[in-house]
Amino acid sequence: MAIGNRHRWPETVIAWHRRAFRRFWSWKSRHRIGRPAVPADVRAMIRRMSQANPQWGASRIHGELLKLGIEVGESSVAKYIVRYRRPPSQSWRTFLANHIQQIMAADFFVVPTATGRLLFVLVMLAHHRRRVVPRGRHGTSDRSMDRATIPRSLPVVRCSRYLIRDRDLAFAAVHATADAMAITEVLTTPRSPWQNGVIERFIGSVRRECRDHVVIFTTAGLQRLLNAYVDYYQRSRTHVALNKDAPISRPVSPANAGPIIAIPQVGALHHRYERVAA
Repeated sequence: MAIGNRHRWPETVIAWHRRAFRRFWSWKSRHRIGRPAVPADVRAMIRRMSQANPQWGASRIHGELLKLGIEVGESSVAKYIVRYRRPPSQSWRTFLANHIQQIMAADFFVVPTATGRLLFVLVMLAHHRRRVVPRGRHGTSDRSMDRATIPRSLPVVRCSRYLIRDRDLAFAAVHATADAMAITEVLTTPRSPWQNGVIERFIGSVRRECRDHVVIFTTAGLQRLLNAYVDYYQRSRTHVALNKDAPISRPVSPANAGPIIAIPQVGALHHRYERVAA
């Protein structure tokens, strides 16, 4: 009997060790004073923003909070957003960084209507602060595009020295005007959209944040929709590349200036958040 008890001693020692190990890590993991917790009202605001704007990620919501004078880390925003089920070349990055204030990009994208017609949209974008050039036309095909309007968009950004575009024949009318204005055309390699990444990113944003949620019936309807989106894009939408600011800079509201209101943008697809005087 004594021998049998001795055989059980190692298991008893191991059990003691396990209990001691659990107690040690419970003590080690005890609550300590660290970063202050995010206030409940800010957590609620983050959730409301993410629910009202399901396409936004933590970076976009963090930009809106900064504009409201709410200092909170982007990682904290990522922690509290509502979850839903659903690199440019280094050489080009260097080029853009060195010439960003002198570069303009141009491209077309296609919008199908409810009746199956195709509307071609011309976009011209100044790289500096992502400003959209306010000229462009829509047509039902390449041939019906009023190409004479393309060069007339160039003087809007007269300081531009480079124009990045692809080799589409629709740009044939641009060459003479660009040459006369001492603007150097930079043509991208065939089937290499990443070489014109800034405007491709803008066109992608138009599709994901606007076009994919609306059925287009007429050219006039598309024009109104794009005008509303471009106004939102330039005056309200925060951009990571602009240090969480809009292309037309938005002022930061004082933290305690008043209650926060949501202003619908682009037919309530997006919202702009502002403080109003109490």
